[in-house]
Amino acid sequence: MRATALALLFACSLSLSANAQQTRTQQASEAEQAKAASEKPTPETAKAEAKQEPENLGPWKGLQYRLVGPFRGGRVVAASGVVGQDDVYYFGGVAGGVWKTTDGGLNWKPIFDKMKDASPSIGALAVSESDPNVIYVGTGEACIRGNIVGGNGVYKSIDAGTTWKFVGLADTHAIGHLIVNPKNPDIAFVAALGHPFGENAERGIFRTRDGGKTWEKVLYKDAKTGGIDITFDPSNANILYAALWQAKRTPWSMDSGGPGSGLYKSIDGGTTWKEIKGHGLPEATIGRIGVTVSGGNPNRVYAVVEAEKG
Repeated sequence: MRATALALLFACSLSLSANAQQTRTQQASEAEQAKAASEKPTPETAKAEAKQEPENLGPWKGLQYRLVGPFRGGRVVAASGVVGQDDVYYFGGVAGGVWKTTDGGLNWKPIFDKMKDASPSIGALAVSESDPNVIYVGTGEACIRGNIVGGNGVYKSIDAGTTWKFVGLADTHAIGHLIVNPKNPDIAFVAALGHPFGENAERGIFRTRDGGKTWEKVLYKDAKTGGIDITFDPSNANILYAALWQAKRTPWSMDSGGPGSGLYKSIDGGTTWKEIKGHGLPEATIGRIGVTVSGGNPNRVYAVVEAEKG
């Protein structure tokens, strides 16, 4: 009798346990369904996500930026990697000289400080593709704020930044861009904006064909207009595009744009230039211009134009 009662009690316990387990499972399932329903996007949310989908699914979806230093180096408008050396980079601070890393940004070293007579403001920097030991830097930034540090010309290194030598254009004051012929380190071009606060003649596009020993002014408009950008056609280094910018700065104002600003093209290695007008470019007063050429299609040229209209 006692054994029978114990058996019945045990059976009831099993039944209650099974029912409780079933109830918990059912509750969990209902909770998951409720959560899924609450997370289901509304039509408005779905539309918003659909608009973002191309970007989210693009090649940059997983890209995340991180600080690689140095923490203190001033603003930067000039930086360059080195072809064939994935861990070597240079940058120029607008008041901090030139810095170099050989370990992908883990450590940086100032390499321009010993140039006592050089301006610490770096506006442009270029490393030769054919000889990575050759580096040109243009002093004086062309992002002409009211409190910029002026430059005093172009400097060159032939030992990957260990030593530097002044190579001219001392009165250019501000340099917007600098490029080196991909096959010849002795050929380089400087887009010199000139004195931001006044008129001067040493501005425009300059070319050297002897490594900086001599410079030619190959494109010049007037004493109010300087060079702000220049680029090679990646498929043909004899084809170049350059931008001139008429601009003047005072400590309290900025005057950007005028008849001097324009986009130019050379097909003979920079000896002669022709202004590009029309064809979709703004026809009214224009200011600063940035230009580049597609690496995959040299017929595709991009220009970012500050324009009064359009």
